[in-house]
Amino acid sequence: MAGARLLVRLSLVLLVLVGAPALAGATDLKVSEVVLEPCPADDLGTQPTLARPSGATCWALRGVVVNPGSKPVVDTDVFGLILDASGEPVLPNRTRVGSIGDVPPGRSSFALRLAVPAGTPGPLGTRSVKARGFSAPVRTRAGVDDELLPLEEALAASPASDPQ
Repeated sequence: MAGARLLVRLSLVLLVLVGAPALAGATDLKVSEVVLEPCPADDLGTQPTLARPSGATCWALRGVVVNPGSKPVVDTDVFGLILDASGEPVLPNRTRVGSIGDVPPGRSSFALRLAVPAGTPGPLGTRSVKARGFSAPVRTRAGVDDELLPLEEALAASPASDPQ
């Protein structure tokens, strides 16, 4: 009998520890003003075309995400299809294109860096771009001393209410 109680208690503790992210409610957010453009030349993620012709090219997916709630949505992921000039998916079997972290209430600008196979016929386009976050953290949080990439620094420096 004591063994069964211990097993039940351990199961509950395990459910709370492992299942906590699952208990954080997911929230779908509206994404608009989506633009897909080559990364700025001064961005460290940009690779000159001639340097690695068989590698990847850097593209920036920018847009505006709207959190209609009164609380921040955390650990937000962006999903969508990236399409080449013929309408074929550039990143097959991959609809999650990146993470934009926390989204405060209201409108916020975002930008993601994407590695697209070199030689992909352009212009590139997008379809079905959306975002989904949670009411509580589900990932390890970045530290205060963590470095931001130039694309992220530029976003951090611009006002969140002034989408570009």
